[in-house]
Amino acid sequence: MLLRRLVVLASVALGGCVPMAAPDVPVSTANLVASSGAVIGSVRVFSEPTGVMLRMTANGLPPGTHGVHVHMTGRCDPPGFTTAGGHWNPSSRKHGHQNPEGPHTGDLGNLGVGADGKLTAGLLIPGAMFDGLRDADGSAFVIHAKADDERTDPSGNSGDRIACAVL
Repeated sequence: MLLRRLVVLASVALGGCVPMAAPDVPVSTANLVASSGAVIGSVRVFSEPTGVMLRMTANGLPPGTHGVHVHMTGRCDPPGFTTAGGHWNPSSRKHGHQNPEGPHTGDLGNLGVGADGKLTAGLLIPGAMFDGLRDADGSAFVIHAKADDERTDPSGNSGDRIACAVL
């Protein structure tokens, strides 16, 4: 009788337990490179149920607001990173979240860098799939010199490319 009660109590107590989520493990990690070619940080890529999450850390960036985008080619040849191509745009839309014909899928808005030149941020690309980023020629995460105006096609007047990571 006592054993039966213990089994019932244990079943009730453990019945409400929920398995823990899988560990927070990136599907990819890339070096973030400055236009000098020096590694200044990293970008970790996570596959989420709602899209792809990019988590980045960096040191040595100019303070201020910077436009950030996913570009369509997985190449980051310094100093200008032009080998990364244009913005990742599989839906063929115009640039910017404030553009009625936008945004590109790779339009990630702006990030602020503190006076110490450090950046720690996470950005979700809603609806994106990791396999889409890793097509035949890959993709790249790019930080621009200036803020993105969120409407001017093709790049939001965000200026030169100052850092890049091959995703």
